[in-house]
Amino acid sequence: MADRVNGPSLRAVIADDQALVRTGFGMILAADGIEVTAEAADGAEAVAAVRRTRPDVVLMDIRMPRMDGIEATRRILGDEGPGDTRVIILTTYDLDHYVYAALTAGASGFLLKDVTPEHLVAAVRLVRSGDALLAPTITRRLIERFAHREEPRPPTLHRDLSGLTPRELEVLRLLATGLSNAELADRLFLSPTTVKTHIGRILSKLDLRDRVQAVVLAYETGLIAPGDPTPETG
Repeated sequence: MADRVNGPSLRAVIADDQALVRTGFGMILAADGIEVTAEAADGAEAVAAVRRTRPDVVLMDIRMPRMDGIEATRRILGDEGPGDTRVIILTTYDLDHYVYAALTAGASGFLLKDVTPEHLVAAVRLVRSGDALLAPTITRRLIERFAHREEPRPPTLHRDLSGLTPRELEVLRLLATGLSNAELADRLFLSPTTVKTHIGRILSKLDLRDRVQAVVLAYETGLIAPGDPTPETG
């Protein structure tokens, strides 16, 4: 079935251990022309469903039996997984501490389970287009809350920042402080288009999916630390 708004069919997998959630979200997506290619009741089923149907987007619950949503996300987005699939994490509580682990595993953002139908559909379309679901300020608040806790953490995103130009490093530092593209443009005296170009180059050079991963990386590599003031620009 063709996607009503964007032309080509948009395909999704829904992974949640509650049948009512899967059914409800499936009905919402289907009503807007988004094809639900499979449902999964646990992480292992989600991984199998994604490898079988190769959807554009996965709505992934975190707390599921057999395999949780974090491990499932890691496997789906790993080297052996489909390269174009995006994962949106479903959570019951705002800033659930599992969400940080899911973001470092490569998820493109998160939604609360009480999301409105309109917001759910918009979120699926947004991440399918290659953007990140989290507002920069929410991303920073999430990462600052959990990035340096003394608890087991998933493997760090290892990237060499030496390939970035001084301007790109500056953009990455400011991006990690929670500034939007418009705010970055004002701070750096650049056009929004130029800022977008810089961010695109940063993501390409560091092999990152979106700005959420860029913010995670900035903290994980020590480029910026929780509580650091917004860098001055010169």
